[in-house]
Amino acid sequence: MRVVGDNVPEQGIYPISQALKMAEERELDLVEIAPNSDPPVCKIIDYQKFVYQQKKKAKEQKSNASKVVIKEIRFGPQTDEHDFQFKLNHAKSFLQEGSKVKAYVFFRGRSILFSEQGEKLLLRFAVELEEYGKAEQMPKLEGKRMIMMIAPVKKK
Repeated sequence: MRVVGDNVPEQGIYPISQALKMAEERELDLVEIAPNSDPPVCKIIDYQKFVYQQKKKAKEQKSNASKVVIKEIRFGPQTDEHDFQFKLNHAKSFLQEGSKVKAYVFFRGRSILFSEQGEKLLLRFAVELEEYGKAEQMPKLEGKRMIMMIAPVKKK
């Protein structure tokens, strides 16, 4: 196996027994870091410190990952122009702050007959928001709701 590390006098290929002996002499551990390579790569290090560094790295990556916030906007199939503009302005502000917008038309009772009207409403909503966000999915009827997702446009 190939032995590497800061504490190794001469990095190279050694038999397992000799590598273990070298690690014991330095009161450290022999840790396999690349088992699939030929020959396998091992490092002479303090294992507890190694585990701690791995956890720290994973935690840092997790904190750097962006969390996606989804804001919902609900319409009725017969939403008036003023209400539409009001909700449009809210959606613009949500998209500018980097949140995704989930716009949906909720159909009550027999209003499901107006599903085409709901689809037109959502498509118009997406067209009006074109400069702030792009539609991730086209309007899709799920039960009594017609849903559409809009993601913010990346700023350059």
